[in-house]
Parts: sequence; C-alpha cells; structure tokens
Amino acid sequence: MLKIRLKRLGMKKTPTYRIIVINSTTKREGKPIEELGHYNPKTKVMQFNKARAEEWISKGAQPTDTVAYLLKNCNDDGTLNYKKKDGVKLSKKAQAKAAAEAEAKAQAEAEAKAKAEEEAKAAEEAAKAEAEAPAEEAPAEEAAPEA
Repeated sequence: MLKIRLKRLGMKKTPTYRIIVINSTTKREGKPIEELGHYNPKTKVMQFNKARAEEWISKGAQPTDTVAYLLKNCNDDGTLNYKKKDGVKLSKKAQAKAAAEAEAKAQAEAEAKAKAEEEAKAAEEAAKAEAEAPAEEAPAEEAAPEA
C-alpha cells in the first residue's frame, strides 16, 4: 500500500519535512517513489504539488493525518493557508480567575436588573394607588359677605 507521508530532515529541534509518496512498509527515511513538496513547521512555509497529491490519492495512496491536514489547508498554488490564532493562551489559574470575575459580573448585573424591576414595580403600584384614591376636593371658594 502506498502512503503519502512526511520525511524528517533538519537538525535536532529544528525539523523540516519533505512530503513524499512511499511504500507503507519502507522506513521513514527510505527512498521515496515521488517527492511532492516540503514543509517547515517552525516558519509555516510549505510548497506542495497539490495536483500530484490528489492524483496519487485517486490511485489509492493513503495520506497520513498530518498530510491530510496540510492538503486540506493548502492553497491551489501549494502554499499553506495558515491562520494565526488571535486569542492568548491562559494558564489554568488565570482561566479560573477570569471565570470567577465573569460570574461575579453576571451576578452583579442580575442583582441590578432585579433591583430595577422592583423599583419599577413599586413605582407602578404607587401610581395605581394614587389613581384609585379619590382626588381631594379643592376648597370651596368662601362666600364673600354681602355688605
């Protein structure tokens, strides 16, 4: 069975890979049937012959998980379509602190909302009571003494 997989090159802790088509029983650094491109995970630089890879897949070659990911996120010209993550990774302690702050904020908002609803309800009841109570009669004009 043929595999499309990575062949590791480069020094210790600075890997670079070649994307190759090779027999599945051959060693990782064995002689490949065809080289399809190269990939540097440190700099996210990739050159990949996507058309040839798809041709090999149609013939029955099986890509590894990493190569399948690279093939999926590859532009038509063979470069990697890398999306840098915007968010900052937080430690577990920082995540717990942020969650506690968010919970406290949500609770404070809920209390403020409940208080506002109570005040609105009290104002509404006061308006109803005022409307239902008979209006005080205005003092009648005192009759002027006839002189």
